[in-house]
Amino acid sequence: MLPQWIIEKKRDGETLSGEEIRFFVDGFSQGKIPDYQTSALAMAICIRGMSLEETVALTQAMLESGDVLNLERLAERKVDKHSTGGIGDKTSLALAPLVASCGLVVPMISGRGLGITGGTLDKLESIPGFRTDLSEKELNAALVQCGCAITGATANLAPADKKLYALRDVTGTVPSVPLITASILSKKLAANLDALVLDVKWGSGAFMKTKEEAMKLADALTRTSDKLGTPASACLSSMDQPLGRAAGNALEVMEIIELLRGDGPDDLLELVLTLGERMLSHGKVAEGEAAFTLLKDKIGSGEALERFRSMVEAQGGDPLVVDDPNLLDSAPVIHPLAAPRNGYLEKVDAEAIGKSCVALGAGRKAVGDAIETTVGISDMLKIGEETREGEPMAIIHALDHSSLETVITEVSDAFYLSSSPVESPPLISSIIGDNKES
Repeated sequence: MLPQWIIEKKRDGETLSGEEIRFFVDGFSQGKIPDYQTSALAMAICIRGMSLEETVALTQAMLESGDVLNLERLAERKVDKHSTGGIGDKTSLALAPLVASCGLVVPMISGRGLGITGGTLDKLESIPGFRTDLSEKELNAALVQCGCAITGATANLAPADKKLYALRDVTGTVPSVPLITASILSKKLAANLDALVLDVKWGSGAFMKTKEEAMKLADALTRTSDKLGTPASACLSSMDQPLGRAAGNALEVMEIIELLRGDGPDDLLELVLTLGERMLSHGKVAEGEAAFTLLKDKIGSGEALERFRSMVEAQGGDPLVVDDPNLLDSAPVIHPLAAPRNGYLEKVDAEAIGKSCVALGAGRKAVGDAIETTVGISDMLKIGEETREGEPMAIIHALDHSSLETVITEVSDAFYLSSSPVESPPLISSIIGDNKES
């Protein structure tokens, strides 16, 4: 069996066998199949797609390319959440400690920025000292200490995905349902979960541009996970405007601390509570209104914030940032973007906001690029809110005036104003899987 035969077969739209898929995944993860051939297969999959059976085989091969975590010493049910990525999506940072404060264990294996979307690990690393490279022993210790941890995959956890994840980011093969499905689930299911909740985003700031595409991905994720023995449900949420009011690593950490203090943006809180309800339902703690009430109580009492502090400390971060987020580094240049006239915000081009953040340094343009934690865009108005001439629609955080000038026009053009009142669009369109459809 030769790698090029498998590439040619998928290029021509044929179905790959489980044996062929495993041969390719094993060869790539072991360094026997080079990046250029793997890129070719990824592009063929991106164009031709895969059946559910192929996707299950790909996911399983990537999952079994490395170790599976042993978390048996933890008696509580283990439930995790994953987002397909969006501009300003920082829900994981709040969900892990919030759900853990309700009695579940959340072993969150997360990734770095992909394309124009920010990465959970990059955001957390803006906290001084915060480690996202925990060993299995250290992960277990953190979970025992505070019930949650957010870390990257170890070298031996789904190594095939770790290599392919970085390759896809720079070869134009990110928006593929089978590749996204296998990437997410190979990492997540390696944590030996009892259940998984997924946030599948659609819109200008997401990889899936339409609700129909997002539904296909949600269906693939939940069905593949179920076939591999882990019950799953998915929430479909809109990314036609940034989530919350901030996009950028340290800026998003600040916003999460505000949320856990009970003072975060309404849309971010809505999504956190919706996903939290699904996690508590899967974990058999509570469901429906009882779950929403419990989650709100944990925020209101300060227990969720204290659990966040505990997680930061357990992973080597400075817990004082929880009391004073201003201890996080800030960008040297801060530029308020004034509204050109009175009116109402009609539309925000989330993709343009994401591209601007990458241009500022908040994302990667190539594999291995360093992330600038301080830059980004904050205090963004939401659709339907009123604008007043000369008052800020957003604030740009840049390293210098030169980088500010490269994005200021694109950021300004991302905000569309109307002279008439505009209704705020719904954030969540549906929830599927786990016998819950809406």
